[in-house]
Amino acid sequence: MAEISAQSFDESQYDALEYRLVGPFRGGRSAAVTGVPNQPNLYYFGAAGGGIWKTLDGGRSWDNISDGYFGGSIGAITVAKSDPNVMYVGGGEKTVRGNVSSGYGIWKSVDAGKTWKPSGLKNSRHVPRIAVDPTNHNIVYAGVLGNIYKPTQDRGVYKSTDGGKTWKKTLFSNDQSGVVDLIIDPTNPRILYASTWRVQRTPYNLSSGGEGSALWKSTDSGESWTEISTKKGFPEGILGIIGVTVSPVNNQRIWAMVENKDQGGLYRSEDGGETWRQVNSERKLRQRAWYYTRVYADTKDADVVYVLNVRYHKSSDGGRTFSTYNAPHGDHHDLWIAPEDPNRMIIGDDGGAQVTYDGGETWSTYHNQPTSQFYRVTTDNDFPYRIYVAQQDNSTIRIPHRTDGFSISEDDWESTAGGESAHIAIDPEDNDIVYGGSYDGFLTRVNHKRGTVRAINVWPDNPMGHGAEGMKYRFQWNFPIIFSKHNPDRLYTFSQHVHVTENEGQSWDIISPDLTRNDPEKLKSSGGPITQDNTSVEYYCTIFAAQESPITEGLLWIGSDDGLIHVTKDGGKNWENVTPKGMPEWMMINSIEPSAFDAGTCYVAGTKYKTGDFAPYLYKTTDYGKSWTKITNGINEEHFTRVLREDPKQKGLLYAGTETGMYISFNDGKNWKPFQLNLPIVPITDLTIKDNNLIVATQGRSLWIIDDLTVLHQLYGSQASGNKLFKPKDTYRMRGGSRKGSKTSGTNHPNGVITYFNLENYDAEKDEVSLTYFDTKGDTIKTYSTKHKKKDKLSVKKGMNQFVWNMTYDGAERLDGMILWWASLSGPIAIPGDYKVHLNVNDEAIPQTFKVLADPRAESSLADMQRQFDFIKDVNKTMDDAHKSIKKIRNIRKQLQAFEKQYKGNETVKDLLEKSKSLREEFTTIEEALYQTKNRSGQDPLNFPIRLTNKLGHLNSLVGMGDFPPTAQDIAVKDELTAKIKVQLDAFNKLISDEISAFNAAFNSKQLNYLFVED
Repeated sequence: MAEISAQSFDESQYDALEYRLVGPFRGGRSAAVTGVPNQPNLYYFGAAGGGIWKTLDGGRSWDNISDGYFGGSIGAITVAKSDPNVMYVGGGEKTVRGNVSSGYGIWKSVDAGKTWKPSGLKNSRHVPRIAVDPTNHNIVYAGVLGNIYKPTQDRGVYKSTDGGKTWKKTLFSNDQSGVVDLIIDPTNPRILYASTWRVQRTPYNLSSGGEGSALWKSTDSGESWTEISTKKGFPEGILGIIGVTVSPVNNQRIWAMVENKDQGGLYRSEDGGETWRQVNSERKLRQRAWYYTRVYADTKDADVVYVLNVRYHKSSDGGRTFSTYNAPHGDHHDLWIAPEDPNRMIIGDDGGAQVTYDGGETWSTYHNQPTSQFYRVTTDNDFPYRIYVAQQDNSTIRIPHRTDGFSISEDDWESTAGGESAHIAIDPEDNDIVYGGSYDGFLTRVNHKRGTVRAINVWPDNPMGHGAEGMKYRFQWNFPIIFSKHNPDRLYTFSQHVHVTENEGQSWDIISPDLTRNDPEKLKSSGGPITQDNTSVEYYCTIFAAQESPITEGLLWIGSDDGLIHVTKDGGKNWENVTPKGMPEWMMINSIEPSAFDAGTCYVAGTKYKTGDFAPYLYKTTDYGKSWTKITNGINEEHFTRVLREDPKQKGLLYAGTETGMYISFNDGKNWKPFQLNLPIVPITDLTIKDNNLIVATQGRSLWIIDDLTVLHQLYGSQASGNKLFKPKDTYRMRGGSRKGSKTSGTNHPNGVITYFNLENYDAEKDEVSLTYFDTKGDTIKTYSTKHKKKDKLSVKKGMNQFVWNMTYDGAERLDGMILWWASLSGPIAIPGDYKVHLNVNDEAIPQTFKVLADPRAESSLADMQRQFDFIKDVNKTMDDAHKSIKKIRNIRKQLQAFEKQYKGNETVKDLLEKSKSLREEFTTIEEALYQTKNRSGQDPLNFPIRLTNKLGHLNSLVGMGDFPPTAQDIAVKDELTAKIKVQLDAFNKLISDEISAFNAAFNSKQLNYLFVED
């Protein structure tokens, strides 16, 4: 163990590893959108957790433009009207739901998002609105909500007059109320409106409303503010969240959407906020007020106004009545309306962002945004194995980690058991039977083979709207569900108790007492002084993380969201409280990881961010919880930790997911270092490891995966310096491939042998580097070299490199401009077996062995695959001979034509001129028998029939479609075509040996100054 504790490796030793975006491309929550006036195809949106995205084609495709600078949750985006290249972005969404994330201050771009610089207000946490003076982009206002977990002075309206270099606070309500809405009067930039909102989240409550919630107006460019929520007609009593907008057509017309217990609804002022009257109190406009409460004025019609909620609502009579509409996804949070064309809009909702050009009649899709938010991740044992996740405000998903195609598209994934907040558990004996949960204790069993769904709730008493105090079993929004690692019939789920079934949920037994603090003060209705909101997100004193030891049956570790850890060594008969001494109270135990190497060892990840403590908390025990060690050295002080996973193949190798990205420890937690590589800055919600792959679930950037952890394993005990070739991971012989760069589908696993090597000292001018692959007999298959010009070129750099050999042998020669119809010239694919690879640096060889494995789905034996291999190899040999002969024919014909041109009309060589023409015709006859020379474009073969090598190449395509041996008829046709090609090649060889030789002899006998070259 001392050796492991001393291990540490520099990132340069493994930085060729990269995270691969699996998808799915199905948008997650967005609370910030904007377009640009008079640029109808340009829009931006901010993802909740996923950074900034830009489209140049009206929402048909999106590119992330914040990666490499910042990421995380976005609360506001504003483009300056005076210069649309200038943009300001505020971190931290206003949608303060249970999985809300804070942001990283203000960022600014002066080149339309190509580059970014931090622009202050680092402690803002949540910035729901930014407003820019329409005539001067250096005058900017930030509406700061602030820390939503505890009192802070960092709230209010901040103003900058130097483009965000410095800021001053001009409006402050109190230390628990920040700005939630902010707007500049479109007709007069000296006039601004802002609303402040008292809101606080705790682990067990959301409080919306109270002292400090108000509506404000400034008439001196934000220098001073007057409260206008005290004006005549405005609702009295406790105020909550307020949305505000100004009509660009009539700036005296102001709308305010107000949360208030008895007088809530839409209010309108006709005198710039001096007096108000309620124009609509419909519940559909103000339900679940804290999550919505946004209002937007039409840019051309003073009577048209929009209110966003679960659906969006439009009024054409000043707000008195509303029609209700659906965008492609529900739960709407932001809207931008083009000033020059109010039919052109972009909306942000729980599915991302969508664009309309016809006033909402049609919208662009959100199935092109990889911004899904996931809670937990697990995998099955299928091949290729599938990843299971639950997407916030959408369905659960099972998605393959790789496919037989060239991407991972929407066709490759499907919904499965449970709902948006689920833990998911897969039957170990039948991967098509899946168990999934969701809020309020919902638990389903789905049989994918039969298409059946069964509800198996532990206690099917629907608690919707009730606080936790009345619950018999407190099932949290994200309650765990796991199978025993030793008994495939044993399924666990968790409330404040441990529940177990061995009959697929037909009945449940309780095998524990209440394993939480069960504090009645924290088991009450949530929502605050105005509107209650109980969905089980705030259900507290629940079991939040659980796992059974992979080593010892019945050794079960339990962690609660209120800071307790329990362990049982006998399957639940006896329980011991092993909560770490010194661990802060009320810690949410977010993940538990029993060791795969030692039964007494367990790792725990906890968070306290919902109390305003953003520190990381990771703990480790080696004695069944009797003592614990905090293991967070090297993790940023505000990168709070959600998950820790142990590598099951390499002792001491740990991975941690934090709110701001990935970390790795090579020495069992003694030290940590960032493991971000190419992963964007995004909250990491869960990790799992399968087949030496690391699967990463994010909150705002979908799923990512590292395909080969063996590179990290091989660092242990390896040479500290010098060039190094890593042993390639076992590679499956299967179809598919990887095409990077898609904007609508996930990146597939590379198809081939992923080869990693480290060049410690490499000089591109002096050094030759090559990779050579050898077959089972030791014969060379392929060599790729830095000295090769084009074909088989190896591109390398100093340090870590990755190369993927596609396992394909050399095929047949392809002639320039060759048109073939459904034919392959590719060589055969390596059959399963043992292979070797050498890294050669200036003739110094470093060897490694690797295996090619059969696709487990294959129906063929190794002997069958060998027959396929031999068939394709033979076919290619024949085609290669034919095409090389054609190449020679074309060269000979070219020289004959040159001869004829040079000696045209020369009576001395009249006989040779006639012979030359005759030879050209004979060679052309052979070429045209082998290949259809009239084909010049892809569809030409429909007009000019294909010839022999195309037909033989078609057999290559057919036999190479799977892992099957050739059929009897494949062999028969191959033999027939090969015989016909042989006739032509024999004729060609005879012409060369007889006619060309004779032609040369006659030519030379005349002592002419022209030498005919055969090849």
